[in-house]
Amino acid sequence: MIPSHYLPLVVLLFLDSAIPLPMGEVQLDNVTDVNVSDTSTSQMDGPIATTTWTDSSIETTMQTEGKVLRRTKRGWMWNTFVVMEEYTGSLDQYVGKLHSDKDRGDGSVKYVLIGEGAGVVFEINETSGDIHAKKRLDREEKAYYVLRAQAVNRRTGQPLEDWSNFTIKIHDINDNEPKFSRDTYLATVPEMSEVGTSVIQVTATDADDEDYGNSAKLVYSILEGQPYFSVDPNNGIIRTALPNMSRENREKYQVVIQAKDMAGQMGGLSGTTTINVTLLDVNNSPPRFLHTGYHLSVPESAKVGAQVGRVKANDADIGKNAEMRYRIVGDDRRSGHDGSDMFDVFTDGATQEAVITVRKPLDYETKRLYQLKVDVTNTELDPRFVHMGPFTDTATVRVTVTDADEPPLFTRNPYIIEVQEDTPVGSSIGSVTARDPDADNHPVRYTIDRYTDLERLFNIDPINGTIFTLQPLDRELNKWHNISVAASEIKAFGSPKITPNNAGQITRVPVFIKVMDINDNAPEFAMFYETFVCENVKSGQLIQTISAVDTDEPLVGHKFVFSLSTINPNFTIIDNEDNTARILTRRGGFSRRETSSYLLPVVISDNDYPIQSSTSTLTVRVCACDSRGNVQSCSTEALLLSAGLSTGALVAILLCIIILLMIVVLFAALRRQRKKEPLIMSKEDVRDNVVSYNDEGGGEEDTQAFDIGTLRNPEVMDTKLRRDIIPEMLFPFRRASPIKDNADIRDFIHGRLQENDLDPTAPPYDSLATYAYEGSGSLAESLSSLESAATEGDQDFEYLSHWGPQFRKLADMYIGKDTDREA
Repeated sequence: MIPSHYLPLVVLLFLDSAIPLPMGEVQLDNVTDVNVSDTSTSQMDGPIATTTWTDSSIETTMQTEGKVLRRTKRGWMWNTFVVMEEYTGSLDQYVGKLHSDKDRGDGSVKYVLIGEGAGVVFEINETSGDIHAKKRLDREEKAYYVLRAQAVNRRTGQPLEDWSNFTIKIHDINDNEPKFSRDTYLATVPEMSEVGTSVIQVTATDADDEDYGNSAKLVYSILEGQPYFSVDPNNGIIRTALPNMSRENREKYQVVIQAKDMAGQMGGLSGTTTINVTLLDVNNSPPRFLHTGYHLSVPESAKVGAQVGRVKANDADIGKNAEMRYRIVGDDRRSGHDGSDMFDVFTDGATQEAVITVRKPLDYETKRLYQLKVDVTNTELDPRFVHMGPFTDTATVRVTVTDADEPPLFTRNPYIIEVQEDTPVGSSIGSVTARDPDADNHPVRYTIDRYTDLERLFNIDPINGTIFTLQPLDRELNKWHNISVAASEIKAFGSPKITPNNAGQITRVPVFIKVMDINDNAPEFAMFYETFVCENVKSGQLIQTISAVDTDEPLVGHKFVFSLSTINPNFTIIDNEDNTARILTRRGGFSRRETSSYLLPVVISDNDYPIQSSTSTLTVRVCACDSRGNVQSCSTEALLLSAGLSTGALVAILLCIIILLMIVVLFAALRRQRKKEPLIMSKEDVRDNVVSYNDEGGGEEDTQAFDIGTLRNPEVMDTKLRRDIIPEMLFPFRRASPIKDNADIRDFIHGRLQENDLDPTAPPYDSLATYAYEGSGSLAESLSSLESAATEGDQDFEYLSHWGPQFRKLADMYIGKDTDREA
């Protein structure tokens, strides 16, 4: 195939057919005696090219401006079409033409195009081989397309030539403006920077082809921000353009940079961006006081550390560059500066102010005016700007001490007073003194804070401050008494001077009263001693070591002397001279039966003045011991042993009694809780057919509870129910079969038994029926009135006279009663 298309200044190169072609080239071997002439006019203005192929050479003739140029080359080469992007014509854009030397123009050759965009972006005329672009092309979306073409026989479909690869390249035009990565940039640069200091670099990009023309060649320029800044036209670096740019004068700048393609020529496209530049602070401004002198005042009552006032120096810098340090310069008597030892100064980190405080207590009556020299300097200095200094400044601060109504001032704080514990009530034990530090020197009134002396042991003279006792003091109860004495000024007529400024101002001082010891307590045993002596003890054997204590506290320490009040035939005492003593036996052979215990009076004396002594009684019990001296039993157990009972036996007996009592109590409780079990546990228990009424008979007067006549005359039994209670029926009443007249009760029971056994409707469980049959009766029949349904007045007792002599008395009683009733 032979492509043919026309572009300005495009020349087809023909090579010898014997030279191999690189990839993308097509070589035709059958070009013999072929004269193909293809003339086409491009859609662009330009020269007209005519191409001619011969057997061994190709002659190209190009006519330009009336001149004819001829060039002959062996062979031919092609692999690229070039087409302009952003075509705006009404017809499809012509790309080029493919032609095979086997195409005789009779329509038998069909051209086939495949590859990128084939049939969608590019379309080929199957007959003529013309290629057109169906869509508007954009090089920034796709710069080139790779396609393949082949010529085939239209009738047979057989390929006439092999597939040929070629590329359609999109020719770039300047249709994209430069764009910066951001619309706005933030940049900083230190103030006072030298000219040419780099601030920031901004870069724009152009989507056009960088390799073709100047469409993507950018030039940077500054539109806004002069004369402070400049920009490098090639790389977009922004630099300072003025020296000594001060942040204190202006801190923020706005710079507008333009990037323009076509190397900045007319007609090029451009884009802009904005850079907000902030000058960073440097320490180039020294601190300065607004005034050379300041005046402050402070009351003399101000406490140490109290704030007197504040002064401040100004620094145009910010941040760390504006941090300042203040100090008070040493005193200079010649210049009148004399307050460095009375006041301190420190820097408030939040406000950078100098805070002046009280260092020592002030006194208006002593000195009323102080003069301080305060200097200020930056904490961090920049050596580059030291020449702009000095970076320090000084000011004079005058501090006036004002008078204040101060509370009284005690001469000491605290007071310590010592007093003997035997001091008589009302005696003076010490005094306190306070004065008015003000110039008026008012008298002072003293009082004791009763919250510190709840027992009211002390009192104070309100005028001279003398403290005296109200009650006796005892060192053994309390060695120290801590009270608080208050002092307040009083007016001339005696009342405390209270003003709005000093109301509630009372000076208090602690007074510690120490009660001194005197020897007023006798020594006594250090503890309670349980002393015993064995029956088999020998003479001179140690039975107890005793010691003593004394609540007094002599200066030289305790020294106790032990002795017996009288000579004792059984025991003796030996003083160890170390505040202890030993009790020894004077004999052996002690007996519990004779004496169970001995009382031994021991006299204990101290060595202080006046000497105090006491007699303490030591109880010595006689005990039975083994051969080693171990106690087995003492006098109380011996009495029990004489009765034949030991302690263990008594304990065992007591335990047995307790156990028996518990058993009795438990048995009684169980008996009380035990209940008689009922015949039927529940009314719904249908295992037994028992009709229970749970009532007691009324005796002979009860004619409704039970009719004995029914048992004697079964034939007259009816179904009449009781009228006094509602019986509990477990099943419906079943009418019994009739009984023969004059039947015996035995036959009646037998008949009932058979009837229940043969009854198919009877429940499938046992039924208990008790009839209480007692036989056929006696001659006297029943003596009970229950068998008759008639009342007592209707009965006839004449039959009693026929019962014999045994019932005569009874007959006389009833028959006589009837006679009296009839009368």
